[in-house]
Amino acid sequence: MSDDYLSKPLSFGGPSPALPSQQIQPLSPYLNYDTRYLQSQPEFIFPEGASKQRGRFELAFSQIGSSAMIGAGIGGMAGFYNGMRATALANQTGKLRRTQLLNHVMKQGAATANTLGTVAVMYSAFGVLLQFVRGEDDEINTIAAGGATGLLYKSTAGLRKCALGGGIGLALSGLYVLWGITGGSSKNLKELRSQYL
Repeated sequence: MSDDYLSKPLSFGGPSPALPSQQIQPLSPYLNYDTRYLQSQPEFIFPEGASKQRGRFELAFSQIGSSAMIGAGIGGMAGFYNGMRATALANQTGKLRRTQLLNHVMKQGAATANTLGTVAVMYSAFGVLLQFVRGEDDEINTIAAGGATGLLYKSTAGLRKCALGGGIGLALSGLYVLWGITGGSSKNLKELRSQYL
């Protein structure tokens, strides 16, 4: 079989325009067609004039997933540590010890993943809701979403623990915003402090 069909543009039985061989630039040896027939639209996702960064709703999915995975990892390590201690105290060996270790790892890993995933869902929902209500996405939304998440997460434990959870959420989100504003640098933090204090 000859390879001369690779140097010709793809034809579906109709008359094809005569093109010099210099103008034909196939994309690969397996896809033999003229690149001028391709649409010349932008290759990026964002339409013209749109924001070039993802909003809170798009970020929510990665935040929730990564929180659950981090929770599973941390809980699994803590479960392994607790399982090692518990099986050593019970003088368990062999298959029984291995089974107990797996039970500890899976139980504590799943519980911690569930907790962090739930907190991330609440935080993301509050952030998206605040962005929708206020019409802008800024640091105020982040701090308010953190405080509201702490309040809601501890709302069933009583008023005092609810206020404590809200304060912890507010403090953590405030530290995150402060770290984001300064870029993680102590020099920027000193400049920010001298500017506002």
